[in-house]
Amino acid sequence: MTRFKHLFHRLFTLCFLGGVLALASPGLASASQAVDPHAEPNAFLGAVADNMLDAVKADPKALAGDTAAITALVRQYALPYVDMERMTRLAAGRYWRDASDAQKKALVDAFTGTLIRTYSGAFTKVTPSTKITLLPFRGDAKADDAVVRTTISQPNAPAIGVDYRMGRSEAGWKLYDLNVEGIWLIQNYRNQFADEINRNGIDGLIQALNRNN
Repeated sequence: MTRFKHLFHRLFTLCFLGGVLALASPGLASASQAVDPHAEPNAFLGAVADNMLDAVKADPKALAGDTAAITALVRQYALPYVDMERMTRLAAGRYWRDASDAQKKALVDAFTGTLIRTYSGAFTKVTPSTKITLLPFRGDAKADDAVVRTTISQPNAPAIGVDYRMGRSEAGWKLYDLNVEGIWLIQNYRNQFADEINRNGIDGLIQALNRNN
């Protein structure tokens, strides 16, 4: 699993943190507004990000880099809008069908812990100057799957293209995949998960993910 770390950090620093949190810029969403999972995709993502950023700014411990405080905010403001079961199932690919119910739950929990740990650790990388530009939405607003396209920019660095894939259910939109410069998170982890499972089985993958959680 150590070979995952570089891409994990890059993905979440540049897109999930640098992108989703940076969505909370003037004109995109109001921190006072409740999140509407049934809203237009860009508006939904912007509202989630705005509330998250507002919570961080209001928490001195989080601003100081306290991992426990950051993790608590991630669980409260971000995690409810991520479909971790779908993300884990797609990353596991065909091996998901071979897992028992107990293994599926353990794998989702382990992968969630890994993402939260990386997300929280990358949180300090976001700066006030981080900016995101939402590109025109090209999909069908009534479809059950949507991709929000953005570019992220920071001083003295080239802009980065980031896509956010979301699925809609009766409960509304939830994020389940990310693309940074042509690299989809699920596809990357599908390959890595398959290697680990082929060597050590599903339990081995769970243990590897939990090792650093």
